[in-house]
Amino acid sequence: MPDLPAHFAVKRIYEPSAPGDGTRVLVDRLWPRGMTRAEAQIDQWLKAVAPSPALRKWFGHDPANWDEFGHRYRAELAANTEAVDQLRGMHGKVTLLYAAHDERHNHALVLLDFLQSPRKA
Repeated sequence: MPDLPAHFAVKRIYEPSAPGDGTRVLVDRLWPRGMTRAEAQIDQWLKAVAPSPALRKWFGHDPANWDEFGHRYRAELAANTEAVDQLRGMHGKVTLLYAAHDERHNHALVLLDFLQSPRKA
């Protein structure tokens, strides 16, 4: 049976891992505060796909900056084909792990949307 293309989900790294998570990929540039590697149970840490330090600092997790952050981060992702292609090349269920407290305004949601959007030629 051939491997299925990646199917992505998003989850806070502080939530317990589950068998249904599939491949667990940390998509933060910084290691999550207070989390040990054993607790994280990640399969891969892909720092390169996280927002640049300058963009992360500008955003500051301020929901007022959310729309503009999404535009800027998508532009970074479009220019970061190697890291994005690494995720797109995975097979089966892939859970993108993030550490931010805000479950509605975080880069993993933008990344998920970007990965699920049709590629532009």
